[in-house]
Amino acid sequence: MDSKFNTPKGFGKILDHTFSLSKNKFAEFFTIFLIFIGPIYLLQALLRLITGTAFFREAGDGEFWFERTLMSFDETSSNIFADLGIIFVSFIGLFLYPMAQGAIMLAINHIRKNEEYTIGQVLKETLSRYGYLLASSFLFSMIGFGTMFVPIFLIVMIGMVLALIHPAIGILLGILLFIGLLIGGGFLLTKWSFYFGIVAIGEDQLGFSKSWKLTRNRTWGLMGLYFVFFLIISTITYAVEISFGLLLGNSVLLTLLTGITTLFTTMLFSVGYAIMFFDLKLRNDADDLKDMIGEYNAR
Repeated sequence: MDSKFNTPKGFGKILDHTFSLSKNKFAEFFTIFLIFIGPIYLLQALLRLITGTAFFREAGDGEFWFERTLMSFDETSSNIFADLGIIFVSFIGLFLYPMAQGAIMLAINHIRKNEEYTIGQVLKETLSRYGYLLASSFLFSMIGFGTMFVPIFLIVMIGMVLALIHPAIGILLGILLFIGLLIGGGFLLTKWSFYFGIVAIGEDQLGFSKSWKLTRNRTWGLMGLYFVFFLIISTITYAVEISFGLLLGNSVLLTLLTGITTLFTTMLFSVGYAIMFFDLKLRNDADDLKDMIGEYNAR
């Protein structure tokens, strides 16, 4: 087994391992996402180009350069045909993402075991589990919707009713309930979120109950890691969009650049997720061994 996967890792070591592995295997991991998700962003760019968006620089009406740049985002966003086409293409991407992330999981599993592999091999292995990956991902999306968005609707309704009685009480209670929902919902979703790794390596068809067990005593730390990855990804994404957006406006080239950035950040998160998962596996296997030894000694 790769030495970096041999010992349980804390918060910082997981992040460090994520960045080092992403750097060392960048060509392989990025190629996997480029194969499956790259065509989605290319089609989106072609749709915008066909519907009249400039390739290099899009500029709207205005007297000054900065004003024309800002106006380009308002004017190009009003093309309903391009928007519908992009939504449809993005919807197709939902069916391709599990293949890309599953291939990353299996590639890292081979690395963990010091096994040789090829991109074609891990894609073939992922394809054999694709149906389960897609079904479990769809079910997790439904669980997420029920866990977060339905309660949000109820909180808004309660807040509005209370606001009619006393505005301050309604607003304060709504904020407190929303914060509680974020914490509670985030906790539950984190507990279930490692279903994907379990399904990808073939341990279960859905993986939710095993994910719940796998995350015992580690849920709050995992939530923190998810939050850090969110901050890193958001920072990179917004830095690219704002800096290049000021130069290029809402052009096709900006769409391609943000697409490439999204491929990179999604790859980075997938690597981090895999390392978090295998760290949990290592800890869980060690705990199971300790339980077996304890039961044996108690006899």
